[in-house]
Amino acid sequence: MPVRPKIRLFVDQPLGEGERVALSRDHANYLFNVMRLREGAELALFNGVAGEWRAEVVAAGKRAGEAVCVEQVANQRDPPDLWLLFAPIKKTRTDFIVEKAVELGVRRIVPVQTEFTNAERIRQDRLQAHAVEAAEQCGAVFVPEVAELRPLAKVLDEWSERALVFADEGASGLSSRLSAVLTEAAPPAAVLVGPEGGFSDAERARLRGMEQVVPVGLGPRILRADTAAVSVLTLWQASAGDWG
Repeated sequence: MPVRPKIRLFVDQPLGEGERVALSRDHANYLFNVMRLREGAELALFNGVAGEWRAEVVAAGKRAGEAVCVEQVANQRDPPDLWLLFAPIKKTRTDFIVEKAVELGVRRIVPVQTEFTNAERIRQDRLQAHAVEAAEQCGAVFVPEVAELRPLAKVLDEWSERALVFADEGASGLSSRLSAVLTEAAPPAAVLVGPEGGFSDAERARLRGMEQVVPVGLGPRILRADTAAVSVLTLWQASAGDWG
């Protein structure tokens, strides 16, 4: 079985046997100045569509470099067609949600602005970079898209037939059959987690009135938004995802 190098990098370039990959200035700084790699060193490369490749450094400079793909060490494996919709919270906790969503396995991350959302804007590029870093660290070969922040109402206006698991702190009597409910929401699906202040009555009423929405309770205790996101993703993956 091929040995997988410990250093992994996401590159937005084609990968294949003999493919030469230009290393960016940031990658060169990390590899050659921080990690002290030299020509002949090995690293792992992935681009989100071609699996993971063992590559050899053939040029190492302070501001640029080049690697050549030697062999594929992991096939491409995409996560289930699951989206995470969440209301952004404090910076470090929003980072945590994005990181754990990548680790747990989602196809798309969609920040939404609810009536009680504190954050009026996000740095989409920064969160996308955070998703890339999470994939590099956890061994994933897929990096989910982090979408732009949009009002929840507009997202729901355009909603299709995709099942939407709604983490509703006002739900009662559903926790005992949560696994069965989540199994019914097999892919393609999405989960929705609200802000620290929860959803407004109007938002909850609209969600409960949608045929595609599956409201679920997450137990007798009120969970923080980041804890709720991790909890519902974990339960969905265990019930309907690719953990089995």
